[in-house]
Amino acid sequence: MNFFAAIARSPWPISVATAPTAETGPLVLAAVLLSLIVVYLASKIGGELCLRLDLPPVLGELLGGVVVGVSALDLLTFPEGGATAADSLLMRTLAVTAGAPSELLPQIFAASSETVSILAELGVILLLFEIGLESDLNELLRVGPQAAIVAIVGVVTPFVLGTGGLMLIFGTPAIPAIFAGAALTATSIGITAKVLAELQKLTAREGQIIIGAAVLDDILGIVILAVVASLAKDGAVDPVRVAVLIGSAGAFLIGTVVLGRLLVPYFIALTNEMKTRGQLLVMSLTLAFGLAYVASAIQLEGILGAFAAGLVLAETEKRHAIAKQVVPVADVLVPVFFVSVGAKTDLSVLNPFVPEHRLGLIIALFLVTVAIAGKVVTGFALWGQKEGMPALNRLAIGVGMVPRGEVGLVFAGVGSASGVLSESLDAAIIVMVIATTFLAPPLLRVAFRQPSEISSAEMGDP
Repeated sequence: MNFFAAIARSPWPISVATAPTAETGPLVLAAVLLSLIVVYLASKIGGELCLRLDLPPVLGELLGGVVVGVSALDLLTFPEGGATAADSLLMRTLAVTAGAPSELLPQIFAASSETVSILAELGVILLLFEIGLESDLNELLRVGPQAAIVAIVGVVTPFVLGTGGLMLIFGTPAIPAIFAGAALTATSIGITAKVLAELQKLTAREGQIIIGAAVLDDILGIVILAVVASLAKDGAVDPVRVAVLIGSAGAFLIGTVVLGRLLVPYFIALTNEMKTRGQLLVMSLTLAFGLAYVASAIQLEGILGAFAAGLVLAETEKRHAIAKQVVPVADVLVPVFFVSVGAKTDLSVLNPFVPEHRLGLIIALFLVTVAIAGKVVTGFALWGQKEGMPALNRLAIGVGMVPRGEVGLVFAGVGSASGVLSESLDAAIIVMVIATTFLAPPLLRVAFRQPSEISSAEMGDP
């Protein structure tokens, strides 16, 4: 559940008990500053090491997060993962260096962790805004039918294989099997987009299809999550809520693009009339955050709104100027997102010496296989040819849809909180998320090194 969605669902997302007071405010700030120091060191050390090993730096940021998170050093931990102030090495450091009273540490821990989570959400919103700025709306529309095919196949295939396999092979009850199958449908657009940007493939046709399909995947994922959450809650699906979600998603995306193209010239004219410092950056971020809020308010994901804002502004003459100013801001906040994803990943579920994790590992092997194969086949679901056009790298398209990342973690978190998942199945879903998140970036690099001639000629629009 992202921060903006939480705002939309409740007028008081932060309880009075955890809100900083005059006594704890400076200590909460100190804890946040320590957390950011940990985040930036982890992201840069991990990123530099991976870059020197010819691996995507984003993988280093994720692995750096694992090292400083619950799996190793317990520096960056979060209450939603079951951690407490007593588990946090950072809180103990704060107590020693800043003299934080032990009785206030739980409150400081809750407030600082929530602040870091909010910064992480802002980071992924900025990342998607930046990706939108670098995308070509006309090209996205041109590959729209192809992206739709990739998204639909990438949702249906792993869902059917995962749900059916769990029920037939492992005897899993229907509702937990459906929930696990739903977790297999997710795609992390943030991770894939970052790798595509590093590979300079965002504007390639493969990159545009992947981004378009991932956006559609996100919409379908939201609907599926609503359905399975309904199932987990009371064993029934509310068709009205599902219909509202589908209608809201379609109306938002189409409406944003259509209205944006009509209104953005006035937006640029207004910005040009301003004389204050940073007017272009501030007004652009205002638009991105505004659309992110609207998306969240209608129970979509905020990242969709930010991406849509980037797409609209990419159609203006200010595109490159905005992108140049947004990059430094993104460089500050985006690492918080990736390191946080890694920090929340608990590798203890991979321990085969814990009896309750053994069945989970067996199921996890099945889920990982389905998760990878179910997305890789999406690229090969594209058909048709046009003469005289370069071949489409179908393997790269499929691999680009593999990572589950933070989206998969949302499914795992909702399933765990609902109590519908057994411990072994819950562990298996987490292992699947870990494996696909960490394997996808290097696999995507390998896929783009393959000859682009996957077939005799590039697939044209269906």
